Amino acid sequence: MIGIVAVSHSARLGEAALELALQMVQGGGVRVRVAAGAGADADGAPILGTDAVAVAAEIDDLASDCDGVLVLMDLGSAVLSAELALELRSSDVPVRLTPAPFVEGLLAAVVSAAAGGSLDLVAAEASAALGAKTGQLGGPQDASAAGEARPGEPQPDAVTRVVVVRNPLGIHARPAALIAEASVGADVRLRLLPDGPDASAASLSRMLILGAAQGDDVELSASGAGAGAVLERVAALFDDGFGEGTEGSPDGAAATAPAGTPVARAAEHASAVTPVLAGAVLRGRGVSGGRVAAPVVLLGSPVGEPDPDLVVPAADREREVSVIERASAAVADQLRGRAARATGEARAILDASSLLASDPELVGEASQRVRMQGRSAARAVWEAAIADEERLAALGGRTAERAADIRDIRDRFVAEILDLVVPGVPDRDEPFTLIATDLAPADAAALDGGGCVALVTEKGGPTSHTAIIARSLGIPAVVGVAGATGIAAGITVLVDGDRGTVEIAPDAATLAAAEAAAVLVPFGGEGALADGRRIALLANVGGAADAVAAVASGAEGVGLFRTEFCFLDRVDAPTIDEQVAAYRGVLAPFRDRRVVVRTLDAGSDKPLPFANADVEDNPALGVRGLRIARRSPALLDDQLRALARAAEAESAVVEVMAPMVSTVEEARAFAESARAAGLMTVGIMIETPSAALLASEMLEVVDFVSIGTNDLAQYTLAADRLLAELGELNDPWQPAVLRLIGAVGDAGRRWGLPVGVCGEAAADPALAPVLVGLGVTSLSMTPRALGRVAAALAAVTEAQCVAAAEAVLTAATVADARSAAAEALAAGAAGETAAGVAGETAAGVAGETAAGAAGETAAGTADGPVV
Repeated sequence: MIGIVAVSHSARLGEAALELALQMVQGGGVRVRVAAGAGADADGAPILGTDAVAVAAEIDDLASDCDGVLVLMDLGSAVLSAELALELRSSDVPVRLTPAPFVEGLLAAVVSAAAGGSLDLVAAEASAALGAKTGQLGGPQDASAAGEARPGEPQPDAVTRVVVVRNPLGIHARPAALIAEASVGADVRLRLLPDGPDASAASLSRMLILGAAQGDDVELSASGAGAGAVLERVAALFDDGFGEGTEGSPDGAAATAPAGTPVARAAEHASAVTPVLAGAVLRGRGVSGGRVAAPVVLLGSPVGEPDPDLVVPAADREREVSVIERASAAVADQLRGRAARATGEARAILDASSLLASDPELVGEASQRVRMQGRSAARAVWEAAIADEERLAALGGRTAERAADIRDIRDRFVAEILDLVVPGVPDRDEPFTLIATDLAPADAAALDGGGCVALVTEKGGPTSHTAIIARSLGIPAVVGVAGATGIAAGITVLVDGDRGTVEIAPDAATLAAAEAAAVLVPFGGEGALADGRRIALLANVGGAADAVAAVASGAEGVGLFRTEFCFLDRVDAPTIDEQVAAYRGVLAPFRDRRVVVRTLDAGSDKPLPFANADVEDNPALGVRGLRIARRSPALLDDQLRALARAAEAESAVVEVMAPMVSTVEEARAFAESARAAGLMTVGIMIETPSAALLASEMLEVVDFVSIGTNDLAQYTLAADRLLAELGELNDPWQPAVLRLIGAVGDAGRRWGLPVGVCGEAAADPALAPVLVGLGVTSLSMTPRALGRVAAALAAVTEAQCVAAAEAVLTAATVADARSAAAEALAAGAAGETAAGVAGETAAGVAGETAAGAAGETAAGTADGPVV
């Protein structure tokens, strides 16, 4: 084992470079130390500099279990400190100082050391680390880096296999590191077919110099005692796309074949579509609320890939460049014309698309491909757009979602050049559900005024243009639904934008219920039971636009402001000023009304690059919600300060709560931090069974609690709520979940403090009376559900709610709980007398007769919780 010491003037730079390098060797097993910075000043700020004594100490620490130590340095005095450290050290382990580039060298050295390389090999790998970048940028390569990157023959006893590069970005640093790690135990080499260079699998830099891209054939050869098993491991990495997916891979079948056997290539880049059978329920991410059933219409296939083998003669290339320029102008004009006819979010998005169509960088890059490589105009645009799309995808987060915009512009360019029709949203009068792999901005904007009543896409996220426009138009939408394009055209599907589900060919009863639920019931702005008891009905919002819509719907306030939506488009955390502006946009519409703000709930299904840097085996059980403050306390501190400033600037009644709280100590620490920042009304989310069981103790240190029924069901039933086949377990009617809610309600009554529900259960009109009976004092939901929930509550008295709650607490199954609640509510309604007054409860009238049925309330109407 070779140890590594990284010497840098900046502690932050050293730790960041180490974090990046260790991402290359997920299995660990590398001994690396950072000797960076010169301590801190009186205020705790880091001091730039290097310390030879610290470097020597790190070398000595590695000496006990390493066969050698490689030292990398950033610049200037770091070299002097490293040289001095060799004189100060007390160990005699071999040490090598390398002039390798600091970041690239550290990555290469870590991978080589993890693969068991000698000190000479690890040092050589570090020194050659700039070769791949230099080659890609067209500069002169280091001779040592290029030396082995030449065609070579496998060893006589080598086992060989041909594989296909299937991941979209090809063999970049992370796949190369995985190959090196999997190759331990044999001498493995890679050769780019048909006659490209070869490289050792132990060399990160030489594998990068291969330049193997998606669709390329690579010959693997392995020799040594464990060659067969090692080759299987490496080939499996290629088959899996190195964990990055295989979208767009030209080989949709087996990615490996014996050496010398031709590898079958699909004619198109589209992956095979698996039919989806009736009765199946697909799950994704609901990005626009509502529940609608309608027949499926599939968006047409994208424009076909232009011929890659067509070469334009040199004399005709400038004419071909002018074709690209004319197409750019024409597409931009088309999009500007559509923007002029659109309004709101759709117009803004189309304006942005028109600017993208006239982007001089895209046009310039495509023109260069014509001039330098003889590509046709259509092919040059196609290749330039793919390069831009890959760059966006590599950035992750909201930026990656803009890849759909690039594909849209690409298809419009190619269609304009080749005089083709661009597939788009069909023009139909009858209602339909549109299903697509993804939806281009111009297509999404075309939905306004058409027959599309629901959207389902296989790609996309909560901040994609599909999501933004769907929300602005009030169309239910679910994105990220794997296999959605396998649903047959014409089949009826039930799209639930709140639950994130797509039910295929539902039965008649389910369709009838969905149709009834689709009728929007107006909300008068005040939630109350039939006997006058007030139940606050609030809205869940994610940003300023949602807040405006919630006010328009009559919401009494906000029960859940999901602040993570202000962070989703970032690769780094927003500043305090940026956060203040975003929060004020939500608070301003709710003058003198309650707004409950949830602090950052990143992690699990909402990872953020600056908050969730580590790969976790069980992210739902990992560092998410409040737990992020363990690693990055400044994130929480900055957010609380920003919330306090926003609250001071607006007149809304601001309360703050933390997600993913499990212990009383966590609740207490959060409350202290929030109050120290100036936020005096503090609560927590009840999402874990431990928090529910400790609710009374939690309410000793906080002012309110809010139950997130989605996560509470997930953790109580130990069922991932994103996994479709476990969907029936993630039901708030599960008796175990209801009993935990009852325990929290009891704690709230004991202390006389508010207990809210802000999860999916709050929007269920049948469950709302049960929740009130269990002790819930407010319900927060999508604004569309406010009217129906208000009508359900107005139809029952407090005594009926309590009776329904008592009934479900003895139920053993979901079906038992639903029927027990319905029976209890119906019995309470039937027992009322014609002369019953508003404050009378069913429990207090033991001798009522059937004649009392004439005094029934709106509980007997179609909009009530029981029929």
